[in-house]
Amino acid sequence: VQLQASGGGLVHSGGSLRLSCAASGSITVINDMSWSRQAPGKQRELVAVITNSKITNYADSVKGRFTISRDNAKSTVYLQMNDLESEDTAVYYCNMKGVRRERSSFFPFDSWGQGTQVTVSS
Repeated sequence: VQLQASGGGLVHSGGSLRLSCAASGSITVINDMSWSRQAPGKQRELVAVITNSKITNYADSVKGRFTISRDNAKSTVYLQMNDLESEDTAVYYCNMKGVRRERSSFFPFDSWGQGTQVTVSS
């Protein structure tokens, strides 16, 4: 299963961006979809996750500013980022976990997107 992320860019502090990540392949079901980020010199951190039941969870640093959503028909996850701060500057990665089909068999998958750069200037 391949993931393609898009939507990153350069924005001023206080601005907004919307990230998208679409999955392709022989997907049977996608369970959790999430976004993580990695800033220079820091470890990757989980930003937001949404379950197949659309239950969401956020890192404290983004609560009230970021919204994660999903479109199961399009196998796509979104991250709406508002009121961006310079501390949000990072490479953002999407992740999806679920079940894929190969011939007549089913296998779990855990796939990552290629990363999209978000830069917030103060």
